[in-house]
Amino acid sequence: MTKFYTFKSVALALLIAIGFCAQAGKAKAAELETITVAGGCFWCVEADFERVNGVKEAVSGFMGGTVANPTYKQVVKGGTGHFEAVAITFDPSVVTRDTLYAMFFRSVDPTDAGGQFCDRGEAYRTAIFTSSPAQAEAAAKAKSDAQNALGAYVVTPILNASEFYPAEEYHQDYYKGTKLVVTRFGPKRQASAYKAYRNACGRDARVKELWGDAAPFAGS
Repeated sequence: MTKFYTFKSVALALLIAIGFCAQAGKAKAAELETITVAGGCFWCVEADFERVNGVKEAVSGFMGGTVANPTYKQVVKGGTGHFEAVAITFDPSVVTRDTLYAMFFRSVDPTDAGGQFCDRGEAYRTAIFTSSPAQAEAAAKAKSDAQNALGAYVVTPILNASEFYPAEEYHQDYYKGTKLVVTRFGPKRQASAYKAYRNACGRDARVKELWGDAAPFAGS
């Protein structure tokens, strides 16, 4: 009988320990935060922010429109109201939302209301989508700081977050893909096609021109 109770006590202790571990895992997961930004081509925004220490994931998609489950072709054609957007999930104990918003403004041309770099049209406009008062406050401060730093009017709106629709699978991690694709530069692996596109579009050159050494991603 003593052995039975000893076994029962050990089993109970193990179950309690497993429960604590599970709760700790949930608490840790709950600490992650997601911000959503639009900065022109989502391939580029995703590629930039996935390199930031503390960012766990960046997903290319669409936000801000009126059509449910839009396709990439629908969005870039225009008329859906969506922006090409990126949902950035990060660990606030490693990198703050303030830092990420500041980096975002310094990775785009926030004075351009017609698109970004070579990509023109409503889908390529800049924006920050916020899902809490804390995000809205941080985004407003980052916008004000960017405007003061540039000495020019920043057109990037701060909007309430709406439904985020992930883009088609082939858009995710496009910048490091190995699939062979046909481009205006000839047949290339996705990673090479991405680099050729980014260079030809003039993204880094314009960001460097605007922000100089404060640009976190340009030319690196």
